[in-house]
Amino acid sequence: MSVVAIHYLRPPDRATVFHNVLVHRADDCIVTLMEHTELQRTIRVGEQIILEDGSPAVWLTFPDTWHDVGLFHTANDRFTGYYANIITPVVFRSDTEWETTDLFLDVWVGADGVVTLLDEDELETALASDWITEVDAAAAREEALRLLNAAHAGTWPPDRVKEWTLGRARAVAAAGTSEDTAV
Repeated sequence: MSVVAIHYLRPPDRATVFHNVLVHRADDCIVTLMEHTELQRTIRVGEQIILEDGSPAVWLTFPDTWHDVGLFHTANDRFTGYYANIITPVVFRSDTEWETTDLFLDVWVGADGVVTLLDEDELETALASDWITEVDAAAAREEALRLLNAAHAGTWPPDRVKEWTLGRARAVAAAGTSEDTAV
């Protein structure tokens, strides 16, 4: 089983490397498992806890796309919802070494179906502080709007995202081989 090192820049200068287990690779979608998310603080939407320290997350990365998707859970494995992280398209330095930059906006679809745009204020601060370009900010807004519209129409997240449950990702990881459909 391969481990992917994802170099994640959060402007202006916070760089983190996440190590996720590769569970599926196809030309248009790569699925990784982060068994124990390390967080400095619990992530909430309103009063709802959506991810906490030690929680598992299943991540779907789509080449040439301005977002990835996390299936979030609490530390006791309760599914909380779908988190679209608006990012620059991932640069694949190799099969196991990736990098991307966070563009601050996030789209949340809770397990209850409520759709929420997150962190608009953080995008505005980043833009005002010259941490990101106007071009990247416009791309982030466009991607977030596209996902919000699709979520409100009931077409996002797509079934391929919903099929990657925590149980499925863990089963593939436990088997020790990824579900490769293309290289």
